[in-house]
Amino acid sequence: MEQIKSLGEVAGIKISPAGRLFSASSEEIIRGLTTDIYFIKTREILTHLGLQKTPVTAEIFAGRAGILAGVEECKNLLAGLPVEIWSLPEGEPFAEKEVVMRLAGPYDDFGIYETAVLGILASSSGWAAAARRCKEAAGSKQVICFGARHVHPAVAPVMERAAIAGGADGASCVLGAKLAGREPVGTVPHAVILIVGDTLPVAQTYQRIMPPDAPTIILVDTFKDEVEESLRVAAVLKEKLAGVRLDTPGERGGVTAGLVRELRVRLDQAGFAHVQILVSGGLTPERITGLLAAGADVFGVGSYISGAPPIDMTMDLKEVNGRPVAKRGRIPGRTPSPRLQQVKHETT
Repeated sequence: MEQIKSLGEVAGIKISPAGRLFSASSEEIIRGLTTDIYFIKTREILTHLGLQKTPVTAEIFAGRAGILAGVEECKNLLAGLPVEIWSLPEGEPFAEKEVVMRLAGPYDDFGIYETAVLGILASSSGWAAAARRCKEAAGSKQVICFGARHVHPAVAPVMERAAIAGGADGASCVLGAKLAGREPVGTVPHAVILIVGDTLPVAQTYQRIMPPDAPTIILVDTFKDEVEESLRVAAVLKEKLAGVRLDTPGERGGVTAGLVRELRVRLDQAGFAHVQILVSGGLTPERITGLLAAGADVFGVGSYISGAPPIDMTMDLKEVNGRPVAKRGRIPGRTPSPRLQQVKHETT
């Protein structure tokens, strides 16, 4: 797909907001429509001077520590261009100011994508770092990303894929999970129980019609006390009940360690030790730690991951025509970065 080459092309673009989502399509990103305008001006100047194909080396470093994600998307963005990429692997931790990626090739071929590359890495790494903190708090227990509803749908799959790269065991968003090579994970919303009017027939129908490999996990906080509803459902489904989900709203105090502890003991005493307890609703690493100690088995995390701030990424040119360069305050030449791995060779 042809990149935007000039300010004249930019001026000629006519886009109506009517009838479309305001997110950029893959084609629009590849064309360069999400770039900062000053990269188009840079292209104009270099082309006028005959320097647009100057070979350069650029390095990207992080403003604070985190977990790297977005590498595959950057690689896909630069596919087919004569650009080499060295990077830390996805899911790898990095330190503040550490070089996380290096690009080498003719400047005009990738300069227009600086905005997009930095944005991909910044947002994805922020989400991955948040997911890693949750997973570390949960230990061997599962963490599922439930954050799609908290972000624009165009980036929901990006966020959930990044969460999995950071350590989450699964994601609820269909496209996000599929892009990460997983199957989406989830139970049912309160809506179906409210429509039916009773949790038990929903649970029985769920167990009867869902695919055999879909564990029967039932939401138990819609109409009755969570412990009462859990025991009621377990008494009917018995060994077919894989778990119960607690999503008690903040108006009733949310899911507490005391509630989880009581539920665990009462399930065990009633002969349902096999039934796992899945908790969700405003979870943070600190809350996960307390709920884990109380007996929770699976953690559905939404806004803590989806609302994580991006990790600022900066791209600097470090070589021009093989000569070490840098703006004032930075060190000229390639930064010693032995952890970088080549992930894309030059392609003509």
